[in-house]
Amino acid sequence: MSKTAWMTFNPRCGTARKTLAILEEEGFEVTQRRYLDEPLSRAEIEHLLAKGKLRARDLLRAKEPLAQDLGLTMDTASEDEIVDAMVEHPILLNRPIVETENGVLLARPQDEVRKII
Repeated sequence: MSKTAWMTFNPRCGTARKTLAILEEEGFEVTQRRYLDEPLSRAEIEHLLAKGKLRARDLLRAKEPLAQDLGLTMDTASEDEIVDAMVEHPILLNRPIVETENGVLLARPQDEVRKII
């Protein structure tokens, strides 16, 4: 039985590249989603949040200036507002998000991915 993984991927991100290398070294066949080129839908983000038992805030790239500009880093920002913003502006999605049969997580730092492999 082959091991498979899915991940959001930005080739310019060192953490994403290192996470991919860990998965491949562990024998995973990895589907890469270049989310900046092919943004995730609301349903896809909600699936990841549910499977990973995460809040939208957990996947928000809070250091991205746009997140502050849109008020998403404030405590008053709702989960729906954050998800809506991630759908509209994929740069707001932190990466890499990895999904295996064992769960979903944000692999930052890259060794976090070992928790679901």
